[in-house]
Amino acid sequence: MIAKSFKTIDEQIEILKHKGLIIDDENYAKDILMRENYFFISGYRHLFLKSKNERTFLPNTNFRELYAMFNFDRQIRNIIFKNLLIVENNLKSIISYQLSKKYGFKEKDYLKASNFNNSKEKSRQVQDLIKKMKRQIRVNGSQHSATMHYINHYGFIPFWVVVKVLSFGIVCELFSVMKYEDQKEISDIYGISIDHLLTYLPILANYRNLCAHEDILYEHRTQTIIANTKYHHELNIPKMDEEYIYGKNDLFALIIILKSMLREEEFNLLIKEISYEEDILAGKLKAISINKVLDQMGFPQNFKEIVRMK
Repeated sequence: MIAKSFKTIDEQIEILKHKGLIIDDENYAKDILMRENYFFISGYRHLFLKSKNERTFLPNTNFRELYAMFNFDRQIRNIIFKNLLIVENNLKSIISYQLSKKYGFKEKDYLKASNFNNSKEKSRQVQDLIKKMKRQIRVNGSQHSATMHYINHYGFIPFWVVVKVLSFGIVCELFSVMKYEDQKEISDIYGISIDHLLTYLPILANYRNLCAHEDILYEHRTQTIIANTKYHHELNIPKMDEEYIYGKNDLFALIIILKSMLREEEFNLLIKEISYEEDILAGKLKAISINKVLDQMGFPQNFKEIVRMK
C-alpha cells in the first residue's frame, strides 16, 4: 500500500495540472483549495476523468468546472437539507400528537413500554429505545429553554416538547416500534402505507445526517431500495434486468419520498430550486454534459415532470 503524504497547495496544483486539468488562474485555484480542501474538491473529479483506469482529465476540463460541480452539490445539499428539516419537524409533531392523545403527556405515561409493540421480537428494542430517549432528554433537556421551562414550572416535559430534543434517528426508530394502530393513524396522514413509511424513514435519516455533515450528496446511494411507485412508471424510467435504473436507492429515490411527505407547494418549490441550480451548472460545464451529472444523481432527464403528477 502506497502511503499518503502531506501536499502543499502548490503541490496540489501541480498534481491537478499533471493530470490534464486546465488552471487558467492559479491564485484563484489556490484560494479555493485552501478554503474548501483539496480532498473534497477532488471528490468530484471522477466525472471529468477519461476513464476509471486512465486517471487523467477529459480534454479541455477546467478547474472552474470542477469547482462549479462542487458548488452545485453544495447548493443541492442545502436545498435537500432544509426540506428534510421540514419533514423532520412534521413527523415529530404528528408522532407527539398521536402518542400524547392516546397515552398521556407526562414522561411516566408516554414512556411506558406497554405503549409500544409488545411482540417478543420488538421487546428488547423497545426497552433500549426508551433508555436512549431518557438519556437524550437528560442530556439535551437542560440546553433548551422550552424543556427547562416545563421542568422548572411543572416538573415534567410533555412529549410535544420532548421531540425537539430527540434526534431524527430516534424518532424514526420510535415509529418502527409503535403499535400497528398508531402506525396506521400516522401513515394515513401522509397517505402512504406503513411498510413504505418504515422503508422511507431510515433513508430520510441517512440523508439528513449526510447533509448535516456536508458529505458528497449528488451520487450517494443508500443500502435500502424503495419499492416501485407510480412515478417510476409515469416518468417512463428505463429498466435494466427488469429493474428501474433511477429512483430506487439514489437521490431521485429521496425525491420520490419527499413527494409523498411534503405539502404540494413545498415539493414544487424544491423541484424549482433544484432545476435552477441545474441550469446554472449546465451553463458552466464544457467538458461534460449536464445529462452525465443527472445520470450520476439517478435523475431521469424529465425529472421536473414529477411536480404535475398526483
